[in-house]
Amino acid sequence: VWGGRLTPRTVQFHLAPAANTKLSKLETLTEEIALALGASSARLTRVNGTLSLEVPRHDSRFVSLDELEARIQSDAQLRRIVASAGTAILGLDSDGVPLLLRLSSPDVAHCLIAGTTGSGKTELARTIIASLVRHQKPRDLQLALFDPKLHGFAPFQHVPHLLFPIVADPDHTLVKMRYLVAEMERRSQLLIERPRIVIAIDELTDLLQVCGNELELLLLRLVQRGRSARISLIACTQKPTARAVGSLVKANFPVRIVGRVASTDDARVAAGIGGTGAEKLAGRGDFLLIACGQVI
Repeated sequence: VWGGRLTPRTVQFHLAPAANTKLSKLETLTEEIALALGASSARLTRVNGTLSLEVPRHDSRFVSLDELEARIQSDAQLRRIVASAGTAILGLDSDGVPLLLRLSSPDVAHCLIAGTTGSGKTELARTIIASLVRHQKPRDLQLALFDPKLHGFAPFQHVPHLLFPIVADPDHTLVKMRYLVAEMERRSQLLIERPRIVIAIDELTDLLQVCGNELELLLLRLVQRGRSARISLIACTQKPTARAVGSLVKANFPVRIVGRVASTDDARVAAGIGGTGAEKLAGRGDFLLIACGQVI
């Protein structure tokens, strides 16, 4: 161990293994190390050549959106960036630096948030929506919210940014999705860029199961052609299995935000790459951000 880092949720030990030690050998030891340290889990990570062992903190602390807002407001450049349409606050990275999500970037456009119940995915989606509403005007940004459980997005039912009231009913969902596809085609044809439209779906898998193949086809059109029409999709799912969301997710979500999942297979489907260790996360608001082949 040659160094380390303390984050709000984890302790990271930087490792320098012997030259002939294989990473697969270290992977097999993570459970034994967690047991020896009295930790619930241990996760091996590699970032830019730095190999680290990560264990959850017993005295972990929450990351407050108000604290992040205060830090961003104290920096003139960050203040300008977060005011641009489609830019939202995500949280803190391991170095304690505020993370922003720019849906207007050509490398982003759409975002998948995955994690089991209690991992914090709905709270993260609410954070994204809250920061969009707080910093951007309705003439620059409009929201289309789909909430089959009727409570995930309820705090936003009266914001002026809503394109239409929050949708919960499956039949109504299909009607509004058809409207959004038609609006996308109209905007593409007329080269309309404002306002940017952000579609947010809580419990994507449940909606796909209830609404069937038609909803999947409509969503496929939106994620494949929405970028040029300034339409972005943020989807949450607690069941990121290949059977449930495979055909929709595969190659259509450039950015994946993955919380704790049930298995390594679910982690691979949700992240789009293997070996992330998302199944070993603490599951209370800690996420992996996968973008452009990098894991944060």
